[in-house]
Amino acid sequence: MLGPSEVEFNRNLKSVPQVPLFRQVSKDVSYQNQQLGEEIFTERKGVNLLMIGTGEYTTGFVHGSASDSDKKAGVVALTMFDLRHRFKINRLGLCGVNGQKFPEIRSHMRRMIEEVYEGLSTEVETYPSDYEVDPRAYIDALNSFHPGDAVTIFTPDNTHFEIAMEAVKRGLHVLVTKPVVQTLEQHLELLEEANKRNVLVAVEVHKRWDPMYSDARDRIVGLGPFSYMYSYMSQPKHQLTTFSNWVGKSSDISYYLNSHHIDFHEWAMGCSSRPISVMANSSIGIAKSINGIECEDTITLMVQWENFDSLSSCGTAVYTSSWIAPKSDVHSQQRFFYMGQKGEVNIDQAHRGYSMADDTSGYYSINPLFMKYVPTNGKFSGQNGYGYRSFEAFVDAVAAINNGESQLSKFDHALATLSTTIRTTAILEAGRKSLDSKKSVCIVYDDPTDRCRPTSLKIVD
Repeated sequence: MLGPSEVEFNRNLKSVPQVPLFRQVSKDVSYQNQQLGEEIFTERKGVNLLMIGTGEYTTGFVHGSASDSDKKAGVVALTMFDLRHRFKINRLGLCGVNGQKFPEIRSHMRRMIEEVYEGLSTEVETYPSDYEVDPRAYIDALNSFHPGDAVTIFTPDNTHFEIAMEAVKRGLHVLVTKPVVQTLEQHLELLEEANKRNVLVAVEVHKRWDPMYSDARDRIVGLGPFSYMYSYMSQPKHQLTTFSNWVGKSSDISYYLNSHHIDFHEWAMGCSSRPISVMANSSIGIAKSINGIECEDTITLMVQWENFDSLSSCGTAVYTSSWIAPKSDVHSQQRFFYMGQKGEVNIDQAHRGYSMADDTSGYYSINPLFMKYVPTNGKFSGQNGYGYRSFEAFVDAVAAINNGESQLSKFDHALATLSTTIRTTAILEAGRKSLDSKKSVCIVYDDPTDRCRPTSLKIVD
């Protein structure tokens, strides 16, 4: 086992060499042009970024081996390694809890990334050291970065608020996986601190970059006041094992999956409508038989929305999520139906009319629009995937802010910022309160300056 000084020396060896800060591919240049060598360079500095969380979505490494989902190579780290290759990222760090996992994680990333994509390095600073287990290693990691640097947080839901707050207090820009936090009170507190520190805090909800979802959102704007929406999203039973450290202990499937379509709905509504009451129900049985703890298998939220139109009309939304689906042709079943007073939209996001079969995996549906893992001529070519673009948009925003090219308020419509996602947090918390109390929960609006900003929740007796 290495001693502290040897580990620190090895960490320094792993540090990414400083690339010339003036050399960066313009965000206006397409990847195809980059392949042809038609690169345009600007004076913009690259962003220093710390990835907190070392699980499936970041590295693709779960319980000692590659994930058995469609994310074996991860999403966050792979994207950041490529953004560094494109000179949009400069220094890159990775922080977890158990440093003893890092030798295996590095080996996994070399196998799944370096040996697959030509020229893509997985060198990264890691926290804590390889001989430590430290639940608060993120403090040391954050302290090694500086105001204006960036952080991604992909950790269990109940840790988001504390980690994000520590990052914000240090003047770091933050991108948090959904749900950004678990309570309305935490959301408003984090927003207040972010405004005080003048830093960007956004939620990583990649469906906003899905071309079908973004087109649907734009079309919904022209369909009149909201009338009805139904959404469904599921993942297979083995996710209960993947997330066994927190399933039923610190979060639920509604926070984890319903958050996708609730955010989409809030984004589509703008301030033309607001949720006013939530009633939740659930199915139970399978999760307990697998993990031995009380946990909902499936959660449905029924939400009443109030429209701001001449008729003072209202609409109803039904959001359902589950993690007991059978293994099928896709990892996640996900679809929605939306009806406005002038038209309707229907999307099956899991099936894009593209499928294949092979001797190893059998029949399956493919969605390279999310992440394109298959290389092109030996190189990573997933830059146009909406899973990738969600991170790139955040990195570009941080660079623009740091270089004085834009202001924080300019990103309220381009990104899922804290100030534009409050209703999603209110719905998710109200759903949890409704499940626990078996009663309806009202969403209260007491801010006279903003009719779409929830201020509190009230259980209806």
